[in-house]
Amino acid sequence: MSTAYKDEEDERAHYTYADYLVWETDQRYELISGEAYMMAAPSVAHQVISGELFGQFWNFLKGKPCQVFTAPFDVRLFPVEDESDDTVVQPDLLVICDKSKIADGKACRGAPDMVIEILSPSNSEIPLLLKFAKYLKAGVREYWIIDPEVKTIQVHILEKSSKKSPEHYISSVHSGNEVLGVSVLPGLTIDFNSIWSVL
Repeated sequence: MSTAYKDEEDERAHYTYADYLVWETDQRYELISGEAYMMAAPSVAHQVISGELFGQFWNFLKGKPCQVFTAPFDVRLFPVEDESDDTVVQPDLLVICDKSKIADGKACRGAPDMVIEILSPSNSEIPLLLKFAKYLKAGVREYWIIDPEVKTIQVHILEKSSKKSPEHYISSVHSGNEVLGVSVLPGLTIDFNSIWSVL
């Protein structure tokens, strides 16, 4: 990702989902708090990891109510009926268990149950940090960040608010040779050894 989308005839610094829908460009963007971030094409390693993960999720979810999707797929974390919402992201993979969130056939309206982001040289630290905060605020229950270069997986599990603390993520970092269970999908485990072996 890089800096914001700029229409030469439109100098506004804040964009909405309604704006996003009418942009005439082949380039992909994400909107974070009204700022547009250009998304670079994924690397080969990124595509391989995404494909391997999608296959494992897809096979597990056959016949179950949850569904897995891959980018490009718009996620409106805080949807507004008049399309004035200003945050639209495209996670690499996402799991949705509430089918009403995809009833319009266009995008996910609200928080997915799980989001997976795969790092690549084109990822910018600022959008990733901003998205982390947005996923937490929206209530994404499980968020993985995969770093192919160092073969690590950050796992963030949503902890609901209590009298002692507000809603937050319980975070852990795992090495690439582990088999990880998916918290929101009991019974599903992901063997990362098999994923790295095809790179």
